[in-house]
Amino acid sequence: MGRPVHVVQISFFRDPEERLPSQLLSAWPSLVDVAEAACAGGTRVTVVQASSHSECLARNGVHYYFLPFGEAERQGRASGGLVELLANLAPDVFHVHGLGFARDVLSLSSLAPGIPIILQDHADKLPRFWRRGLWRREMAVAAGVAFCAGTQARPFADAGLLSAHTPVYEVPESTCRFTPGDPHEARRQTGVEGNPAILWVGHLSDNKDPLTVLDGVSAAAQELPGLQLWCCFGTAPLLGDVQRRIAEDSCLRSRVRLIGRVSHDTIERLMRAADLFVLGSHQEGSGYSVIEALACGLPPIITDIPSFRSLTGGGGVGALWACGDARALCEALTSARFDAATRAAVRAHFDRELSLHSLGKKLAAMYVDAHERKHRQHLELSVMGRS
Repeated sequence: MGRPVHVVQISFFRDPEERLPSQLLSAWPSLVDVAEAACAGGTRVTVVQASSHSECLARNGVHYYFLPFGEAERQGRASGGLVELLANLAPDVFHVHGLGFARDVLSLSSLAPGIPIILQDHADKLPRFWRRGLWRREMAVAAGVAFCAGTQARPFADAGLLSAHTPVYEVPESTCRFTPGDPHEARRQTGVEGNPAILWVGHLSDNKDPLTVLDGVSAAAQELPGLQLWCCFGTAPLLGDVQRRIAEDSCLRSRVRLIGRVSHDTIERLMRAADLFVLGSHQEGSGYSVIEALACGLPPIITDIPSFRSLTGGGGVGALWACGDARALCEALTSARFDAATRAAVRAHFDRELSLHSLGKKLAAMYVDAHERKHRQHLELSVMGRS
């Protein structure tokens, strides 16, 4: 193909806060990072984002179109503005973020027949039984489905939603622009202390399993008396349980700091200041905070789930421990290395596998493959029609 593949990255999810497009480009870094990564990989990229506002912005070689469509179109009719825009853009490939927009994807397929559609998993769960027929139709029109780890496709295949003939691509949800920086300066700026200083960044929810992490940290503190745990979190349905667990354990009371919600810039400084990163997730699409930790060279001590295995090269950096197993976490923490050489190796892994450049190559390869597969199908159908 003589010219770059033109991909339209499209999101049917509309910001519930109805922020302005320029605000969303700052508030949703992955929206920009995925687009610019693909652009850097040699792809022509246009982003089409459902929004309460109508605006076109251009940044770093990417055009962003914000307009009302998607979830707000409850009657299943495509927005006239979207129809006209897609006709003018004439893309080679659609890259749809999320698996849970079946009606919108089916409408998109009818609007642009012959244009391959790739669906990207974003921690999407199997739908309720009565919605599976709709999802099955959605996945039947897909030219491919992208997961952080290929094994994440298995539940959808086992449920009969994903055909064995549909290509599955291994591509993480996003990348990160964080850098390792100076850990000593970061400690001065943040006030983080501990030997080791362990950082948690995640919701206090059942899926993230903070109570198992607290049990493991409490046990590890017997061998690591200088240990300190610093916890950043957004939503916190288990906050009361976490506070009670800390209050009842004298070992934890002096070692755990519940920080709460902080800015994205502060997360970067905290990751530079910490020695280890911990998370107890039972399921993740990719794991944005893990990607951020790797970008900072922060060794991850995280659960052995498909996406985390993929992000860490099968545990080649940091350590993986069994979900819900506090003893396994304790052993991983007490044996973890967090010297300068280890941090450099973590960042080197990020550069090879998860950086803007690496993600761009993976996205570009996926787009080219989907486009060429569709082209071959057209040729085969043409030959059959003449025979």
